[in-house]
Amino acid sequence: MTALTSIAPASRQSAFTLVELMVAIAIVGLLLAVTVPASMRFYESIQYRQAVRDVLSTLGSARQQAMDRGKAQDVTFDPGDKRIAFDEDVLQLPGGFELSVTTAGEVNRGNLGVIRFYPEGSSTGGDIEIRSPVGRGVHITVDWLMGGVSQVSYETQ
Repeated sequence: MTALTSIAPASRQSAFTLVELMVAIAIVGLLLAVTVPASMRFYESIQYRQAVRDVLSTLGSARQQAMDRGKAQDVTFDPGDKRIAFDEDVLQLPGGFELSVTTAGEVNRGNLGVIRFYPEGSSTGGDIEIRSPVGRGVHITVDWLMGGVSQVSYETQ
């Protein structure tokens, strides 16, 4: 009897071929090309919404503090530097955003627009526009009689 000996076939190592690697890199490149612009638009949208929320909150706080303290409170707007200030708080709009303000001339200070809130709840009134780099915008109106704050959003092309 002869013993059968088996010779194991050469083991094949598993590895990626150059073609498979190139396909994987191409897929990753396509995914990045699609997701990076979308994430930038998403980030800009978050910045825009947060800026609008901050302005509305600042105006509401000024009105509330005027009524609570029994003393007029001023919110100042610097369209050149895109800054909004109330008390010690300063809100800086992100780069690329535009700020325009229409306020009562008698309370303005130099290049700063001022909306003043009075203890009975009224204000000097005014209009604020915030525009994002991609054309989204909001028109915020402060009512002079009741001091109420309202907003209207719009898209420009």
